Formats: sequence, C-alpha cells, structure tokens
Amino acid sequence: MTHSPDYTFELSARTDGFHHIAGVDEVGRGPIAGPVVAAAVILDPDNIPDGLNDSKRLTARKREILFDQIPKVALVGIAEATVAEIDKHNILRASHIAMVRAIAALPRAPDFALVDGNLLPRDMPCPAMTIIKGDSRSLSIAAASIMAKVWRDRLMVGLAQQHPGYGWDRNAGYPTPEHKEGLKCNGVTLHHRRSFAPVRNILWQGKNP
Repeated sequence: MTHSPDYTFELSARTDGFHHIAGVDEVGRGPIAGPVVAAAVILDPDNIPDGLNDSKRLTARKREILFDQIPKVALVGIAEATVAEIDKHNILRASHIAMVRAIAALPRAPDFALVDGNLLPRDMPCPAMTIIKGDSRSLSIAAASIMAKVWRDRLMVGLAQQHPGYGWDRNAGYPTPEHKEGLKCNGVTLHHRRSFAPVRNILWQGKNP
C-alpha cells in the first residue's frame, strides 16, 4: 500500500516553534555521468500545490507542470555537486554537499530542515531531521524531489546535445545498455564519473588492451 505525502512532519516542526521549514532531496546518485543535484523547498502552508508526490511516482508531464508551479508559491534553492567532487569524495558525500548548497541557495534561511534519507549532511546550517523515503511522506521533500529531478533531467538533455551517442536525453546518465554501448564506442567524456565501475572498467581496458 502506497501513501501520499502530507504536511505532518512540517506541522510537528511548527508546533516546536520553527516557522521556515525546508524539505531537502537529491537526485542523481545512480547515474555514471553528470552531477548530483539537490533541491531545498520551503512551502507556504496556505498555498501548497496540488499533486505533490515523490517525483518517481509522477509522469514527466506532471513533474514539468509542478516544476513551473512550485517556485511561484514556495521558496526554492537548487544546487549541484560536480563529477569531480563525486570522484574526489564519494557519491554519498557529494550528495550531502549538494544538499547543503541547496539550502544555502534558498532566498531566505530555513530554521529547520527535513532531509530525505537516513543520514544528515555535515555542516547543516540549521536543526534538521532525516526521513527515510521522505519524498513519499513529506510534501516539502516531495516538492524538492520534483525540482531536483526536472532540473537534472533538463541539464542532461543539454549535455546530450553536446555529447551525442550516449542517450543522456533518454537515460539521464544512468547506466542503460545504450549508455554502456556508447561508452564502448565513443569513450569517456569529462562528464563521466571515473570512480563508478562501468566508467573505470572502460578506462582500465583502454590502458590494458
């Protein structure tokens, strides 16, 4: 049985005296190309868009509509951690870096954050709590998941135009058969994550033919 997200966590935080509560989520841990993107959203409790849900449960068309609606009625911050940062640290740490940057990118600082996952990023600028599967439980995190997903998908469509042959406009950098075949035929780009096995293996084969 699936549940739709609601405003329960936000209301609990408001009861505790917090007023500007940000939902925070990231997208892009699984791809082998492109940055990881995070978003932070502070909803107006009196003007919450209809249809907010985990971005993975929405059609692409619905995500696009909400992506345009959310910034009109909520405060939004979006940020990235680069491929170089992913390779330098690891994908979890890079995801957390992007989350903290997204919070910093908000037009006003939140006094509390609801973070998707089970581990809080270091350097959080405000009190916070984690929520496992938060994008399907908290409306603020659901809104953040939509903003991050559409932002990153559009970014990968742009990169696909610069680097045809990998199908990034269709696979968003995930290791699909088309993407892996593109790696074999076209090689590794600057946007590939060298610390991820499919890319690392191609590079190794190139050095050891």
